Amino acid sequence: MKGQMNKLISLVIPCYNEQETISLFYAEVEKIKKSLRGHRLEYIFVDDGSNDGTLEILRQLNQQNPAEVHYISFSKNFGKESALYAGLKESQGDYVAVMDVDLQDPPEQLIQMLVGIEDEGYDVVGTRRVDRKGEPIIRSFFARLFYKLINQMSHTQFVNGARDFRLMTRQVVDSILEMSEYNRFSKGLFSWVGFKTKYLEYTNQDRIAGKTSWSFWGLFKYSIEGIINFSEAPLYLASYVGVGSFLVSIVSLIFIILRKLFYGGSVNGWASLVSIVLLIGGIQLFCLGILGRYIGNIYLEVKKRPIYIVKEKK
Repeated sequence: MKGQMNKLISLVIPCYNEQETISLFYAEVEKIKKSLRGHRLEYIFVDDGSNDGTLEILRQLNQQNPAEVHYISFSKNFGKESALYAGLKESQGDYVAVMDVDLQDPPEQLIQMLVGIEDEGYDVVGTRRVDRKGEPIIRSFFARLFYKLINQMSHTQFVNGARDFRLMTRQVVDSILEMSEYNRFSKGLFSWVGFKTKYLEYTNQDRIAGKTSWSFWGLFKYSIEGIINFSEAPLYLASYVGVGSFLVSIVSLIFIILRKLFYGGSVNGWASLVSIVLLIGGIQLFCLGILGRYIGNIYLEVKKRPIYIVKEKK
């Protein structure tokens, strides 16, 4: 315990249009600061191109406490994944925590996380929701479906209900930063690096203020990105669908030839013919769409564009 005193804990906090929650979040974390075993704290707020007063509030917090409060402001909205990467890259702590600023990630759990790392020997202590109270039913349904699908498709296992909120050792963070890929899916990256991990369970918390920037469509696209990044199963699916269509067409041709030889006549009906053509065309477009998503990701990777651009930093 003595050798573990006075370590630095970095809090990485992505923010996008969160002017109503930042001060509340800061006040709540300060309340539990003395319970963190004497460790020091640094706040790394990442302003992801907000268009409200988020940046101004971060400037004020930095002026009040320049030794502990730091911020990075992007030139535009690059997305939460870019904000997480920037915050992890900027962090200097012996331990690094990733948190949401809306207080859906209870700050007091940092105390239990420290116990897990320092007393129980875990490298990562994360959190997972045991319910989805307050969440729209359709969103909860698709969230559960996503975890079932991706765990069937991917060699990397995803914990149902796991949040980004977690405390990690410096070794884990450095391992994540080695993966500088452009198309990022942090839930998968956190799992892929391995290490000894424990999850703390808690019930769903409502936002303290403001509105979420995540729409259903945004979450859906994010889920597709996760599947593309951590599974080749859709590519195999496209191949299987193509082989299946080919076999069905062979059987159909044999049936038509035999019918012509033994019974005469031909299959009547332009409607049925058009339907079959549309079916085959739809299957082809579906398969091309899957291939297109993978090729699109490759295209973005090979261009080597920066993951984010910093406009201001303190």
